[in-house]
Amino acid sequence: MPSRTTPRIAVLADSDTRWKWGALTAHRLAPDAQNARIDGLLLRGRATPTARQLDEVGVHAASLREVTAAEFLTGAAPYDVVVISCVGGTVQAMLHGLAHEWRGRTRRPVVVTGYVGVVYEKLADGLLLRNGADMVLANSRYDAERFREVYAGVGASTAPVVECALPFLGGTPYASSGDRPHTVTFAVQPSVPASRADRLYLLRRAAAHAHAFPDREVLIKLRSKPGEQTTHIEEQPYQKLAERLPGGLPDNCQLVYGHMGDVLDRTDLLVTVSSTAALESLHRAIPTAILTDLGIREALGNHHFLGSGCLTSWDRLDEGHLPMADPEWTARQGVATHGPYEAAFDTARKRLAELLSRDELPPIAPYYTPVTAPGYLPGVLARHGLGPDGAPRAGSPAESASGLRRAARGAVRKVARGAYRHGVQRVAPVIRRMGQL
Repeated sequence: MPSRTTPRIAVLADSDTRWKWGALTAHRLAPDAQNARIDGLLLRGRATPTARQLDEVGVHAASLREVTAAEFLTGAAPYDVVVISCVGGTVQAMLHGLAHEWRGRTRRPVVVTGYVGVVYEKLADGLLLRNGADMVLANSRYDAERFREVYAGVGASTAPVVECALPFLGGTPYASSGDRPHTVTFAVQPSVPASRADRLYLLRRAAAHAHAFPDREVLIKLRSKPGEQTTHIEEQPYQKLAERLPGGLPDNCQLVYGHMGDVLDRTDLLVTVSSTAALESLHRAIPTAILTDLGIREALGNHHFLGSGCLTSWDRLDEGHLPMADPEWTARQGVATHGPYEAAFDTARKRLAELLSRDELPPIAPYYTPVTAPGYLPGVLARHGLGPDGAPRAGSPAESASGLRRAARGAVRKVARGAYRHGVQRVAPVIRRMGQL
């Protein structure tokens, strides 16, 4: 294993947003960020990001390649730190797989995981699926307290929970500018709200706001292009809905892509249902509106913003209302509108340095085992080609192949992924709608 004074870090991610969180987390945590080597490993699956999505994220690594779960498990040992930035079930499977792969080793990499944004649903489920990592990062004091309560509640150690902040907060603090139009940005989400009617309603209200304020620019910030996948499946893309909008979008209302930070640079009001973009906006002290038009509901995630001072509606925004965030709420949520943001990672860096300094680490021991969750864990592991003990299942395809075979197999997989994504995003929603008739 390389010298831990110049750590080598692997980041495993299964979507564009999780790559962004994982890679930036690695940069924030590295004891010597300038000398650390960070390799990106994109887990092959439904949401594997495209080249365009990776370019939009704008986070670079020393190397970046697609891998299968088996390739990751067999190739992780040489690293000093492994950051697993994936959905909960994948994190759990990788933890069990690494535990099996590293069985009997006296030294192993430090394993880090966490959440890409606001944690507003499946708190216990997601946390217990992440249990077993050496560090489970909490993006705020509020999250850290909740995480520790869950682990303590099942008798698990709370030591892995480490408070920090979202790694992608930053940018220039907000200051209104007289040399550009007042700009309202509606940050959309792939799966919130889910129904076509609700999404069309929000699109119409954004367009209506542009009609009502012809001197303003209204930007509809999109996450992905049709056919691309993100962390969540988008069954009703706003691009398609905009094409069906009677009269189309007004001239001062447009669909935009690109890095969220670049869009926030020209934003005077951020509007969303519950996107993590709201925290980026609040960090910059940009007026931020969390919509209540569709109710304040757990399914929408806007209940997370209770007490923030940001809850409002399109009607109130049309009347000129500008929400004012509550500073105590933002402080508990890890949004450093005042004070040094970098200090939020001091505890996590100190914890990582302490783990890296040890001659050996204990074996990875997740809370879920064939004894504690015999009806749940085997299914989680099987979906990633692992047996109940974390070992690759007999009959799994071999991962070694000649260069020619590997190229051919890669081409076939690329076509298959495209067909699968088309089925998930286009065919499946139609079938579900037909079933509701």
